[in-house]
This record gives sequence, structure tokens and C-alpha cells, in this order.
Amino acid sequence: MTPIGLAHLTLLRLAPPDLVSVAAEAGYDFVGVRVKAVTAGEHQYPMQPGSPMSAETLRRLDDTGLEVRDIEFLTVGPDTGPADWKPALDAGAALGARTFSVVGTDTDPARLVDTLSALAADARPYGILPTLEPISYQPVRTVADAAEVATAAGIAVLVDALHVRRGGSTVADVAALDPALVPCLQLCDGPWEAPEHLDLPAELPLGMTADGSVLQIEARARRRAVGEGELPLAELVGAAPPGTPLSVEVPDAVLQARTSDLEVARHQLAAVRTLIGGTP
Repeated sequence: MTPIGLAHLTLLRLAPPDLVSVAAEAGYDFVGVRVKAVTAGEHQYPMQPGSPMSAETLRRLDDTGLEVRDIEFLTVGPDTGPADWKPALDAGAALGARTFSVVGTDTDPARLVDTLSALAADARPYGILPTLEPISYQPVRTVADAAEVATAAGIAVLVDALHVRRGGSTVADVAALDPALVPCLQLCDGPWEAPEHLDLPAELPLGMTADGSVLQIEARARRRAVGEGELPLAELVGAAPPGTPLSVEVPDAVLQARTSDLEVARHQLAAVRTLIGGTP
């Protein structure tokens, strides 16, 4: 059975302990947890080791049998260093996380590789592998570019269905990746072409921001469930190594406004199971 997890961005308004409970009740195998704020002004869940929230998350993981597979999210710019990533690694290690999602915003490729190499070295003792996500509105935007940087830095690539299409990559680019570079595949759906306009929700979870650009709004708040768009998701899953864990990352502000968190989680899981041929 292919493991299917619930990415925190799908239900970012849920604190990590509640995310675990909802994911378990819905039928997921693992969760991803945001342990580091991403955008300017974003609040951060208090997940430092030993904190009440970290302890409660661990208790619910034990009770449900779920695991935290990945933590997020580090933006790697020109001045990023150990002080930026060590607290997140500590928080992730306490949860038993295996990977740490990062994005490259540094426009100097050599410096970016050096920084990611240092991150990889610091993450190794924790048993955590950094994964570089190519994002359509960032300097590292294509699967091929991310693979080149990741290979040089000794890390992996986080393939996201939306950013594959929006960043100008193809299923063939994913199929060409060294299987060792692909520890997880993030799934969502959307129209084939980027929308010309999307309304920014009045409020994003945790005070997360988007600068108003269509690509940011779509990625952070207006994705669609698997099967509700035009992305080549079956082909994408087929291009990944067999058995690659699938993470459901579908922040959909419209859906969340009209239904419960549990129903959101169930809806997204049923859609992925239908895609891969399982029972909805």
C-alpha cells in the first residue's frame, strides 16, 4: 500500500496535535508539520522540544500510530544559516521526522549549494534529510534546477504537482530524476493554465501572507482536490519511484469555509485513493 499523508498546509489552521487527530480519524498514514513560520508576520506553533504542544503531539502520535514524516518550512536566502534551521531540526527530531522541506530564494547558485550542504551536514545527525522544493515563483523553479542543486548539496527534491506545471517542468522531468532524490510526492490539482485572477481570502491561517500574485494565492489558498482539475496526476505518480509516499497538500479556502476539518481531510484522501486505484 502506498503511504498517504496529510500536509499541514492543507489544514494549517489546525495546531499539530489536532492535525494528527483529524488525519488519523480520516484514515491517513502520516502527517507533515509546520514547525517554522514561512511568510512575514506569520505566527509559529510552539513546537520546540519539551513544549506542551510538542508533548501533546507526541502523545497523539502514539495513540493513533501515525508518524510525522516531514517538517517545514525553511526559506534559504543569502543570509540563511544554522540559527535559522537548528530550532526546526530540534523540533522535527523530537517528532521523529525524516525530511525537512526547504525552498531556495538565493539567486547565487554556488552560495545556495554551500548553504544547503551546511544544512545537510547539520541535519544528518538527526536522521533528517532536507528536501528542496522547486517553486514556480522562486529562483529555483524547475525540477531540473532543483535536482542539480540537490545533487550538489547532498539533499533530495520535493516534487509538488502544482509547481511542476506552474514552474514549466514536465512529467518527463520527474521521470528522469534519480529515484534516490524523490522521498515524497505532493499532490493537488488545478487548471492546466494558471488563472488570470484569484481572490485572496480575507484571512489566511496563522497570519500567513501572499503578495497578491496569482501563483502565490493559488499555491497557498486556492488549490483543488485531486481529480478536480487538469494536472496530469496519474502520469506524475507513475513517473515517481514505485511506492513513493504521497502527501496531500491542498489548501482550499473555499472548501474549508463550508465544511469541517474532518470532512476536508476525508474528501482529499478519498480523491487520492481514487487516483491510485484504491477504495475511496
